Amino acid sequence: MDHQPANFLLPSDPRTFGFFVDGKVVEAGSRPYFERQSPGHGVAVTRIPKCTKDDLDLAVAAARRAFEDGRWSRIPSVERASVLLRAAQIIRRRAEEIALWETLENGKPISQARAEVDGCAGIFEYAAGAARALHGDAFNNLGDRLFGLVTREPIGVVSLITPWNFPFLILCERVPFILAAGCTIVAKPSEVTSATTLILAEVLAEAGLPAGCYNVVTGSGSTIGQAMTEHMDIDMLSFTGSTSVGRRCVQAATGNFKKLGLELGGKNPQIVFADADLEDAADGVAFGIGFNTGQCCVSGSRLIVERSVARAFEEMVAAKFAKVKVGDPLDPATQVGAITTAAQNDTIMTYIEKGKAEGARLVCGGDQLDFGRGHYIAPTLFGDVTGDMAIARDEIFGPVLSIMPFDTVEEAIAIANDTVYGLAASVWSKNIDKALTVTRRVRAGRFWVNTTLAGGPELPLGGFKQSGWGREAGIYGVEEYTQIKSVHIELGKREPWVS
Repeated sequence: MDHQPANFLLPSDPRTFGFFVDGKVVEAGSRPYFERQSPGHGVAVTRIPKCTKDDLDLAVAAARRAFEDGRWSRIPSVERASVLLRAAQIIRRRAEEIALWETLENGKPISQARAEVDGCAGIFEYAAGAARALHGDAFNNLGDRLFGLVTREPIGVVSLITPWNFPFLILCERVPFILAAGCTIVAKPSEVTSATTLILAEVLAEAGLPAGCYNVVTGSGSTIGQAMTEHMDIDMLSFTGSTSVGRRCVQAATGNFKKLGLELGGKNPQIVFADADLEDAADGVAFGIGFNTGQCCVSGSRLIVERSVARAFEEMVAAKFAKVKVGDPLDPATQVGAITTAAQNDTIMTYIEKGKAEGARLVCGGDQLDFGRGHYIAPTLFGDVTGDMAIARDEIFGPVLSIMPFDTVEEAIAIANDTVYGLAASVWSKNIDKALTVTRRVRAGRFWVNTTLAGGPELPLGGFKQSGWGREAGIYGVEEYTQIKSVHIELGKREPWVS
């Protein structure tokens, strides 16, 4: 593993942000702050207000006014699309700034952050088209006297809780679709990665989004997040995070039966058959667990390999890991950056020790890397893993990969499905029959064949089983934030009921 030290672009002082309500930045005033240290450098980079429940109430009230008076919800879709297109242009103009703050707070490599920001602009452009494509249905089969319409209407005020692993990307996989549907938003980013969510407020205001349509309230999940799930004037909650917190969202949302969209945990299989292009598959597997330092809900953390090539493939993956460039997130050559928080770093190392204690064979990695500052863990590979081990069952959320062999297609499918999760999966094979059989029978919301972590805003995101409810992105992602109304129109004079 190579390490490239770099010390450029670090701010001399942390940037202080306010939160954003009703089209205006609100300074923290007497409120306390979170001070965020860059996980790759150990220096303070941002200060974010700790908002209160009263602040949340003000934001929800602003979003409610903006929705009810129709300044966004009732304008023509072409006008909504124009705002989204302008936002895409501004994101591209500010791309380097957004990518820098994403890297400083999250610890992901700057090259990855730049690619994500560019992709986010593309998502806004796609959602602009989807806004204009949204439609209902007509029913002309009710007889001569009755005509039916089905309309889609924006669901209302949407609260959006986003995680720390992809602060800007996950935000942009939701916000433009929520806005395309005509809804208004109250967003709460993770308290450790809030900067780019607040920058998006500036972007949308400049693009012409009316005041009150996008509000950001910063704070902890236990205070602001919990209050969002319980709030009686929020119509829908979109939450991305762990399955355990998603379960609490379900329980809290019963107060007003708010609709939920949940993208939760994953323990995703990568199935490799002996007939695959093994060199390509090894590279894809390394990418699938190393991308975003393994802190990715769709990362391929369970490697299920046909037994006849399992040991050779293990060596190929280990060789790939040895060449991965781990280091300073601000170095453009870095491929694997820093672990985002000290707590997550400790969690990953605890699972590595569990793997050893349970009898798994450490093939490579497993080390806490000491670069003098920040949190870094070497990409880690375990062999001789069985399905009952914690490293095979729990979402570790780090660069830790477990290998399990199989002999038949049926066994590969059974191992892949032996989890409470169903978020994503990949299969590697040159045999289309095998690949499609696996694709059809493995229970996962996203599937890749001979690739992984690929795609764009056209296809929906979401999971099976305990990996969540609902779908984001694509035309489905706009429809998710609408509700359906049936309209029955009598033609002519109806038959009297009372003679």
